[in-house]
Amino acid sequence: MNTPLIDPFARAITYLRVSVTDRCDFRCVYCMSENMTFLPKKELLTLEELDRMCSAFIDLGVEKLRITGGEPLVRRGIMTFFNDMSRHLERGALKELTLTTNGSQLERYADDLAAAGVRRINISLDTLDEGKFADVTRWGRLPQVLRGIDAAQKAGLRVKINTVALKGFNEEELPKLTEWCAERGMDLTWIEVMPMGDIGNENRIGQYWSLKDVRAQYESAYTVSDLAERTGGPARYVRLEETGQKIGFITPLSHNFCESCNRVRLTCTGELFMCLGQEDKADLRPALREHPDSDLPLHDAIRNAILHKPKGHDFDYSRQRLDGQMSRHMSHTGG
Repeated sequence: MNTPLIDPFARAITYLRVSVTDRCDFRCVYCMSENMTFLPKKELLTLEELDRMCSAFIDLGVEKLRITGGEPLVRRGIMTFFNDMSRHLERGALKELTLTTNGSQLERYADDLAAAGVRRINISLDTLDEGKFADVTRWGRLPQVLRGIDAAQKAGLRVKINTVALKGFNEEELPKLTEWCAERGMDLTWIEVMPMGDIGNENRIGQYWSLKDVRAQYESAYTVSDLAERTGGPARYVRLEETGQKIGFITPLSHNFCESCNRVRLTCTGELFMCLGQEDKADLRPALREHPDSDLPLHDAIRNAILHKPKGHDFDYSRQRLDGQMSRHMSHTGG
């Protein structure tokens, strides 16, 4: 049996987030510029290569696989990949296969995802106002996403809503979003906007709404109980006693969450980022493509990459400038 992946700070790496495409059918103002230049399709790993890459990580102890993008469900043939990954669920090596999506394609794919073994999904949704939704996504349509959420729940998928906290945009919607999620049995996680990529004329600092203020709003309206739950990831959780729902806070800017990090991110081109908030990466493509008959070089390349995982990131808005800003877009690394 292969020994598990352990980074230099004694953290076991058991969670892989995989961006299967940098393309998206939205152009969210905090994520992309409106006129994006996407990678040439020939540079992307094929679905077969993604399968082999993910399977190598699973062989080395990864137990949770989250598929991201861009928008993962716009990748042609993506359900073939999900169906192939389900074999690792069936043999017990993989404990969870899941995805993060904008919800636009769920009306079409929800049943297929459930059949492939997906049991819960994260859906990005920043507002319930149709006009504001069109503004923040530029190309998105709220009714399409809401139908996708309906389809996901009908298919038996547990849905968690991810909302980016945007100052001056969705501050007043906190009660409405919270109650709407509670009525549908959905948990809600708030995320601080992160300095990733050139987004044109948008003002990062102007967008930043600290989750300390979000929590203060909850405490003024609800009985808020801290939860001890930890996933090795960035979220910290509370329970609203009045609704019973779980609220998460992902705070890369107001709180460094790296001490228990158990994850790495693989891009659609085969680059492995050991930290979302650092530029260091390892290119796994040579080990994959130059050795078609053996995964041992790929295993060695993965292990070597994990040895370079940093202790943490350095996102910082405290001095009113974008310290720790990443040049790549979130859609490249995977949300």
